[in-house]
Amino acid sequence: QVQLVESGGGSVQSGGSLRLSCVVSGATYSSYCMAWFRQIPGKEREGVAAIDNDGATSYADSVKGRFTISQDNAKNTLYLQMNSLEPEDTAMYYCAADRRAYGAICYLAVSGYGHWGQGTQVTVSS
Repeated sequence: QVQLVESGGGSVQSGGSLRLSCVVSGATYSSYCMAWFRQIPGKEREGVAAIDNDGATSYADSVKGRFTISQDNAKNTLYLQMNSLEPEDTAMYYCAADRRAYGAICYLAVSGYGHWGQGTQVTVSS
């Protein structure tokens, strides 16, 4: 069983920065995908950024150049550094993880992840 616990959300003004963290515990995979998703009430959950065990990353077009996903394997922690935040970034942010098949690409699709955290709220005011 994989447990994911997010932290680091909060309220900032437009142009500000936040760093989200996701601590992973329980069962671990040697080959994995990990990702950040976000959701606004009444809308579908959307992928923000993903990273695999080799360090390959992918981003949604809306956050490219502003957000950076990274991981610290020694601390079993996933990060999302968010800079130049905009009101449109306001959402609940979720950490997700799953086993990665050999050579597979980590897509930003909800269906690709079976383990989820409880979420952390990010609010950006103009």
